[in-house]
Amino acid sequence: MRPLSRLSRWTSPLVMVLLGMVFWTQTQKSSRPDPFPTLPEPPPPEFIAPELPTITIKAVGDTIMGTNYPSNQLPPNPSTVFNRVQPLLEDADFLFGNFESTLTRHPTTPKVPSAGRVYAFRTPPEYAQFLQQAGFDVLSVANNHSYDFTEQGFRDTLNNLSNVGIIPVGEKDRVVYTEVNGITVAWLGFSYLGYHNSINNLPEANALIREASDRADITIISVHAGAEGNNALRVQNRTETFYGENRGNMVLFSENAIANGADLILGHGPHVPRAIQLRNGKLVAYSLGNFMGYRTFSTAGANGYSFVLEIELDDLGNFIQGQIHPIRLDPQGLPYPDPEGRSINLIRQLTRQDFPNTPLVIDEEGMLSF
Repeated sequence: MRPLSRLSRWTSPLVMVLLGMVFWTQTQKSSRPDPFPTLPEPPPPEFIAPELPTITIKAVGDTIMGTNYPSNQLPPNPSTVFNRVQPLLEDADFLFGNFESTLTRHPTTPKVPSAGRVYAFRTPPEYAQFLQQAGFDVLSVANNHSYDFTEQGFRDTLNNLSNVGIIPVGEKDRVVYTEVNGITVAWLGFSYLGYHNSINNLPEANALIREASDRADITIISVHAGAEGNNALRVQNRTETFYGENRGNMVLFSENAIANGADLILGHGPHVPRAIQLRNGKLVAYSLGNFMGYRTFSTAGANGYSFVLEIELDDLGNFIQGQIHPIRLDPQGLPYPDPEGRSINLIRQLTRQDFPNTPLVIDEEGMLSF
């Protein structure tokens, strides 16, 4: 047994030495900086949503700069007729209006003018330059005065607008395509008359709107329809008549137009403002009222309440936001800004009455949202 005890006497110190070396080694390792430290996870990058393209449209209603038929009712300084509202017409991708006269020198009209009932309007062709200088990009010629001086007067109007770079819309069976901000925009003009695209022929109207929608990102419809005057402020889902004419059902037409691809509907013709509706994300302005009628339009009551409607749409034609810029017509029918905002108050009231369930909100300053 003695050899075993001698081995134990030597191995115990050896074990202690070895253990000490291991402890010293581990201590040195723990005090030495890690050549491959574990770094904290960096925070995720901030998400910045891509800026999607939009378009802005400014739209005005019925516009006549004066007539020289049957007598001279032209402004003395035609180049100044837009001056007071010029700032309101700027800063948009498109400025739209309804041109409710002709630009022609054609001498004869099939109409027999009758005070209060029948009118024929003829504006000198050189007035096209003043429309262009005001900033108009697109003008509808689908209305009940576009043929006042026959087919020749209508063709002259188309040519005189095109010659100054304004796009006329409203020829029967024709869609006009434009492009802005990489977005293709289709324009169609309708009225209640058979020699235009007619709202009273829904199968043809629906087919034409589908054709436009298939080829464009956004489809904008101009519509001249409805009864006229201070007794025609309300929008109802029924056919309207005026002096025995079938002026169409704007509610029914708008429903069909949106179902077939229309994104924005700009109504005019009643000569007074009407309600504005948001339907399935698409805006319908049932009447833009009178914008200018130098010595031609009545300015009594709501006939003299006017506005510039500003609309922003996304690249799919959905409504984003808008603004009513209120204006008034002076006794001669020329527009000026209205600080009292009469048209805002009127349109808010009419919208609440005619479309109480629309998601559209119009505030006291004329801002449109939903």
